[in-house]
Amino acid sequence: MTDQAQQFASDNYAGICPEAWDAMAQANTGSATAYGDDDWTQRASDAFRALFETRCEVFFAFNGTAANSLALASLGQSYHSVICSSSAHVETDECGAPEFFSNGSKLLVAQTAGGKLTPEAVRALATSRSDIHFPKPRVVTITQPTETGQVYTIGEVQALSATCRELGLRLHMDGARFAHACATLGCSPAEITWKAGVDVLCFGGTKNGMAVGEAVLFFDAALAEDFDYRCKQAGQLASKMRFLSAPWVGLLESGAWLRNAEHGNDCAQRVAQAVAGLPGIELMFPVEANAVFLRAPEAVLEGLRARGWRFYTFIGGGARFMFAWDADVARVDALVRDVREVASAELVGA
Repeated sequence: MTDQAQQFASDNYAGICPEAWDAMAQANTGSATAYGDDDWTQRASDAFRALFETRCEVFFAFNGTAANSLALASLGQSYHSVICSSSAHVETDECGAPEFFSNGSKLLVAQTAGGKLTPEAVRALATSRSDIHFPKPRVVTITQPTETGQVYTIGEVQALSATCRELGLRLHMDGARFAHACATLGCSPAEITWKAGVDVLCFGGTKNGMAVGEAVLFFDAALAEDFDYRCKQAGQLASKMRFLSAPWVGLLESGAWLRNAEHGNDCAQRVAQAVAGLPGIELMFPVEANAVFLRAPEAVLEGLRARGWRFYTFIGGGARFMFAWDADVARVDALVRDVREVASAELVGA
C-alpha cells in the first residue's frame, strides 16, 4: 500500500483493477505450457475475437512501444515510410523504436491541429514525391484517442481509410487508450476498427487496469505472417505468457475494459465542467476521453504544484491531468477546489 495522495499526472500511476488481478491469481494456480501454448492465452485470444466480431490474429506484447513498433515494422520494408501526426506517440515518445524495429522506415510527420490526421494531410505527404530517392509511403498510423485526448469519429476513420485504400496505404491504429474512445463514441470495437477500414490495432491494457501488456490485433491474417517470429526476436515472446494474457480475460469477459474507461472519461468531464469559465483558466482541447489539458498563468500552475499536485506540461505548456479506472471522485473534487482557489487567489493578486 502507498500513503501518497492520488495523483492524476498519468493514468500509468494507477494500480491493477480487481478483474485483472483476480484473473492473474487464477492463472497462478498450478503450471501451464510456456510461450503462449496455454489455455489462458487461447481464451484471451478468443475473447478478443468475440469482442471484435471477427477472426482476427492476436498477439501479446509487454508495452505499447513494442506493440506499435513491431506492428508498423510488419506493414512495410526498411525503404518505406509511415505517415503520422507530429504529436503521435510513435514520433515523440518511443525513442526511435519504430525506425529501429523496421530497420529504418522513415516517419513522415504531418503538422495537425490537436493531433488528428486528416485525409488531406495524408494525401499531401503521400503524394509529395514519387521518385526513387524518397522513402515510399506505405502506412498511416493514427492514435485513438490522440495525445491531446481527442477522439476520431467512425466517419473520420472511414475517410482516412478510404484515402489509404486509394493510395495503396495500410492503416494502423495506436489504441493505448482505445477503450476510452469506445466509451466516448458508444460504438462497438468493430465499428471503429476493421469495419471502418483499420488493418491493425494495438489495444492498450496498461492504461486500462492492467499491470503491463498490450494486444496487437491483425484484422487481415495475411499481414500477421511471421509476426510471432518478430515478437520473439524483439524480446516480446513471454515464456510465461499466461500472465500477459490472463488479465485480458478478466477485463474482456467481465466488461471491465469498458467500465474502467467510462469512469476515467466521467472524471475528466467532471473536472472540465467544474473549471469551465474560471478566470484565467482555459481548456486547451475538447475533453473527449480521460484527459484534461488546462492552460493557466504560470503562477496558477506553480500554486497547484505548491499544493502537491503533479502534472505534465509537455504538450503546449498547459497542465495535463489523466484519469484512470481507479480515480477517486473525492480526490478529483479536491483537484477542482484547488484549481478554483489558486485561480481566484491569482486574480485577486493581479
